[in-house]
Amino acid sequence: MEALVQEFVDFLEKDKRLSMNTLQSYRRDIEQYFSYLHEINLHNIANTNKTTVIAYLLYLQKKGRATSTISRNLASIRSFYQYIAKCKLIDHDPTAELESPKVEKKLPQILSPEEVELLLEQPQCVDLKGYRDKAMLELLYATGIRVSELIQLDLDDLNLELAYIRCCKGARERVIPIGSMAINALKEYLSKSRPMLVQNEEEKALFVNINGSRLTRQGFWKIIKQYKNQAKINKDITPHTLRHSFAAHLLENGADLRSIQEMLGHSDISSTQVYAQIARNRIKEIYKKTHPRA
Repeated sequence: MEALVQEFVDFLEKDKRLSMNTLQSYRRDIEQYFSYLHEINLHNIANTNKTTVIAYLLYLQKKGRATSTISRNLASIRSFYQYIAKCKLIDHDPTAELESPKVEKKLPQILSPEEVELLLEQPQCVDLKGYRDKAMLELLYATGIRVSELIQLDLDDLNLELAYIRCCKGARERVIPIGSMAINALKEYLSKSRPMLVQNEEEKALFVNINGSRLTRQGFWKIIKQYKNQAKINKDITPHTLRHSFAAHLLENGADLRSIQEMLGHSDISSTQVYAQIARNRIKEIYKKTHPRA
């Protein structure tokens, strides 16, 4: 079964051009499904059916998995069955008639402009780490890129003279403008910090750790958690929070959805429309607080 999972992941990588994080998610979901099949003594995928898949989804539910997690698992399993059906390893796709559980879409957590300001003030440019962290946070809020995209940036992706970054995701590439605050922070990092952090002159990564290698997602998670605690912001801040805040603040200040969609790299505008809901909710809150007859 391990070989089959690897073939499936290879297919997704070559045919669908998915990111490494997405590929790992698919692999994890399918491996967990196979572990369940092993537990119930089903060792041949061809012997599974619709009842098997439903039983697995109920199993996840009993284990307390969130509806969104169960829905994602079903999507992974469905893709896997479609692949092995295409390869003629099974006669019928048991997920063909299964509906995904309805997931209640939660609005993303965003920071107010004041909270963003407070967070961005936390890195102190008094040492190598401070210059780097300041540049990273400023760039995230200035562009709204994903953390996975931030840590994959190379020096060649940055053009300070024309004030933009080039961001690649699979076969898609987008160019995003950078504001003056982020440009200043990047210039300071590139002149006062990165040359001292990098030990190998051939290192292409824009942002590096204290050992001079490319910063990891886990490394950035620790950084933002540290500054969130320092700023004493009473909200759950994830590496994605600045991306959400970037989009919501642009919309509040008059940017159109299509432009925000382009900058965020959303393939479907429905993903961007969630920020319009946030803006509407914010207007309602302001109205209730300020109108004398609200």
